[in-house]
Amino acid sequence: MTSVAQRGASSTAVEDVPASRVQRLLRLQALQIVLILAVIIAIFGALEPNSFLSVFNLRGIVVNTSILAVLGVGMTFVIITGGIDLSVGSVLVLSGVIASKVMVAAGGQGWGVSLLGIGVASACGLLCGLLNGVLIARLKVPPLIVTLGTMGATLGIAQIITDGIDLRDAPDVLVDNIGFGNLVGQVPTLSVVALVVVLLGMMVLHRTRFGLHTYAIGSNPEAGRRVGLKVDRHLIKVYALAGLTAGFAGILNLAFFQSTTIAGQTNTNLNVIAGVVIGGTSLFGGVGSVFGTVIGLFIPSTLQNGFVILGVQPFWQQVVVGGVLIAAVYVDQARRAAALRGSRARPKLLPQFGGGGSRKETP
Repeated sequence: MTSVAQRGASSTAVEDVPASRVQRLLRLQALQIVLILAVIIAIFGALEPNSFLSVFNLRGIVVNTSILAVLGVGMTFVIITGGIDLSVGSVLVLSGVIASKVMVAAGGQGWGVSLLGIGVASACGLLCGLLNGVLIARLKVPPLIVTLGTMGATLGIAQIITDGIDLRDAPDVLVDNIGFGNLVGQVPTLSVVALVVVLLGMMVLHRTRFGLHTYAIGSNPEAGRRVGLKVDRHLIKVYALAGLTAGFAGILNLAFFQSTTIAGQTNTNLNVIAGVVIGGTSLFGGVGSVFGTVIGLFIPSTLQNGFVILGVQPFWQQVVVGGVLIAAVYVDQARRAAALRGSRARPKLLPQFGGGGSRKETP
């Protein structure tokens, strides 16, 4: 009995030994996603160094990810609350259509007209997000059903306004300075604008009470209600934020493509959700980060670009991203199951799935 007790005590002591700094870093989920992206870049870079690693190509990857990153900021907040928003792509289209119509009516050119278009697109997205939030929080309709319905409705309204024909009336200053302009050297202005949105999203999520309440509601909404959080009101704000980012992305999309791209956003919703989940935000709520979302969005963009350079059919990109998405959800489920087994099971199970997350673990 004494030897068994000693072995048990020694085993417990080994489990209680703090992990080294390197081990803790390797368990951080954000770092793991960065390493995956680095491996993808290294593989494509080794196969086609001259084409893939060129400044022009890397700049293209960054630009192609910029609009998705703006959408990803709002989607991260939504998924952290345990919700979902399938309407962001359609809201992007509708916001671009209405902004284009307003700018044409206001004269069509100049910075004044462009700023008016930016405000109109953002306001349109905000209203769509508010509608989603009210239906979800007040009427208690499941987020999947609400946003699926508004996805079809907003796209239908855009097609009614335009008769299904893309509008191509973006002001020249908007296209030349934001869509295709460079801020410094080869640094695209569009990506700098997206970076500002990402940094603001990170600050709000990780440094404000709004972000703290978002995590709390995603972890346990009933507990949030008991400590005085206005859960319904906060959910409305979160979906309004998602709509706002979708509306702003609509004007960026118009500036970059010089078109409302009505038929070109069919996969936008799934691409954004996939990037958010691959970046470590849990579909079960309560865990996630904007930084992880941005890295997660770069993975499908890099894969698609690399496949095009290698001459591989781009359809394979959807296959690979789908597989990575399923794997990410499986790992998230495994991590949650390990956490539910208690603190003694965590040292054994978490290292193989990667620790980390945006919530602090209970000591």
